[in-house]
Amino acid sequence: MPHLTPKLLLGASALLLSVTGAHAAEYEWTFQASETAGEPSFKVKQEWAERIGTMTDGRVQIELLPINAVVGPTETLQAVSSGILQGHMTDPSYFSGQNPAFGMLGNLVGAWNDPYDFLEFMKQGGGEELYNELSEPYGSHLIGAATFPLESVPSTVPIESLEDFEGLKIRAPQGMVYNIFERIGATPVNLPGSEVYTGLEKGVIDAADSTVLSNNDAQGLHAFAPYPLYPGFHSMPMIAVSINKDIWDGLPEDLQTTLETAFDAMAYDLIARLKEQDIETLAKLRENPDVHPFDLPAEERKKFRQAAEQEWKEWAGRNEMTQKVYDAATSFLKARGQL
Repeated sequence: MPHLTPKLLLGASALLLSVTGAHAAEYEWTFQASETAGEPSFKVKQEWAERIGTMTDGRVQIELLPINAVVGPTETLQAVSSGILQGHMTDPSYFSGQNPAFGMLGNLVGAWNDPYDFLEFMKQGGGEELYNELSEPYGSHLIGAATFPLESVPSTVPIESLEDFEGLKIRAPQGMVYNIFERIGATPVNLPGSEVYTGLEKGVIDAADSTVLSNNDAQGLHAFAPYPLYPGFHSMPMIAVSINKDIWDGLPEDLQTTLETAFDAMAYDLIARLKEQDIETLAKLRENPDVHPFDLPAEERKKFRQAAEQEWKEWAGRNEMTQKVYDAATSFLKARGQL
């Protein structure tokens, strides 16, 4: 056998890696997100979807598409169940019309002081198990839950107290947040996130429940809505990273574990990166004389929380699953002195 020099050995190793890396993926999936392609949060999700390929040595390839790429935002649950999509990364509140428990788990409005409280509830307080009890009959399995930092409210008019919500046309998705805005006197308008920009530009809405400060600024919303409320006090929607249940059940255990680990890491990475971007965005906006960020006072936040709690109780009685969500979430909050 001829002697192989280090150079030849390196060449042989590179050839072997090239050959093994050329194998087709065992699993190729298309997921749809609930953001436009230009939003910072979409780019973070897309990075993690691509990273799955590396973490699984090329066995899994996920293509992540933006909102409306295949179906509308309220249709992704059905699309995942039927196999039109293999998965989604989206707010379950879009599916409140199918079961109000999706709205409660998707966005228990006013409940969480920060995103880490929510992740603790989902991962340690029984939230993920409840979500799968709810979603698996619809043909969808939750791989992991994520969320955003506290959202802002871009507004075309100043909002300095809850009284300023009276008659305010505010974009809100179907579900609990819609109802709570009604409770405080606002006039909610059900628009998908992709229509917030044109809605504010054309005066269809005065304000919007619409993701985090950096996302809103990246979309150019503050050109039409120069009075953002930040940090948010109302909405912190869940991101359900879900996959078709039959696909999940057929995966080997090592890939299931890799996917769970990867998307758990994505959840914390997403919060940290968006929070950093929000802080940078806030500093930039404060230097802009035409934009006026405002932090709602603590006493006004308390009033909103009281209205939210009344809505939670109303939703709890709608069916067995909504009662389970209410009981689990309120027990979690009470145990931590937050109720």
